[in-house]
Amino acid sequence: MPLPRIRHVRAFTATGAGADYHDQAGAHWIDDHIATPMSRYPEYRSSRRSFGINVLGTLVVEIEAEDGTVGFAVTTGGEPACYIVERHLARFLEGRDPSEIEKIWDQMYHASQFYGRKGLVVNAISGVDLALWDLLGQLRDEPVYQMIGGAVRDELSFYATGARPDIAQSLGFIGGKLPLHHGPAEGEEGMARNLALLADMRKRCGDDFWLMYDCWMSLDLDYATRLARRAWDECGLKWIEEALSPDDYWGYAELKRKVPPGMLVTTGEHEATRWGFRLLIDMGCCDIIQPDVGWCGGLTELLKISAYAESRGVLVIPHGSSVYSYHFVATRHHSPFAEFLMMHPDASEVVPMFAPQLLGEPVPERGRLAVSALDAPGFGVTLNPDVPLRRPYTH
Repeated sequence: MPLPRIRHVRAFTATGAGADYHDQAGAHWIDDHIATPMSRYPEYRSSRRSFGINVLGTLVVEIEAEDGTVGFAVTTGGEPACYIVERHLARFLEGRDPSEIEKIWDQMYHASQFYGRKGLVVNAISGVDLALWDLLGQLRDEPVYQMIGGAVRDELSFYATGARPDIAQSLGFIGGKLPLHHGPAEGEEGMARNLALLADMRKRCGDDFWLMYDCWMSLDLDYATRLARRAWDECGLKWIEEALSPDDYWGYAELKRKVPPGMLVTTGEHEATRWGFRLLIDMGCCDIIQPDVGWCGGLTELLKISAYAESRGVLVIPHGSSVYSYHFVATRHHSPFAEFLMMHPDASEVVPMFAPQLLGEPVPERGRLAVSALDAPGFGVTLNPDVPLRRPYTH
């Protein structure tokens, strides 16, 4: 039986407190003097919100079929991405068979190539692509992971990203990834503080628990190399993540050559499409790539990125993204574990990553999540009707 065609595409931005996980204020660990590319400027050092991490906001894409079934997805992009979805991308979906995912993706990407290729435009494409997968799963009454090959494991295991790896260990996670607090502009005093915090966490967690550092594009090659070597020698750091600008492929290749044997170099959170990740992989930039499925081109593109990485022996551990990543990780042998972003203000409790936007979002228990928790059609979550949405454009 043919599937109902796509009737309409809508794009919204979520409003109100907590509507965007980038928009954390007050005493939240995620906004507490974390090293960033803007840390070189003292006035933008104490908070990511000070330089505008929250300016875009959330993008919610809905795709409605002729029978009234609605698929949706949540990513980052806000009002500018709403414009791109409504005024440009929608034309490649409405009236179409929703199973034409490859053709739709190809048309969205090539039609926007003259002003896109990465960043905001690919975020918008990612949101549309994920909403399309969600719609297709509902129309077929299948979870997404079944539609992309089926599970290769019965449960997912997780490491936790947050300010308290010691608490993450007590909660059953396999490792803890700390935000780096001090960048090169804060000199040797900042370096000493970074290493002291890591040493404290190593003492709390013991020698066998994974500790990692998330540097969020804030370092130069010299600082990253010195941090990696000292953190390995003094604290047994497992990996150093996104140390350099995402455009510095040459720097990453050099960093990977310079870190101590046994330490992993990871990056890719802010990379996009198969072509960007091909550069990272072919130039020997890292041991693990970390595409965000909401930013790299969506699930359709992540599958291509993943296939190339597997052929080159590179692990794929997606950045965050909750259920949108879990369905992928469940199906790939070279994605042996997943990231869980601790969104509790002091990283002391396991709470849903996309709260309050999503209802039915599964969370790990003791650092594990049964794949059976993903068995609902599509991505298995619904929009919270209590979160206000605004549709700034129509077509």
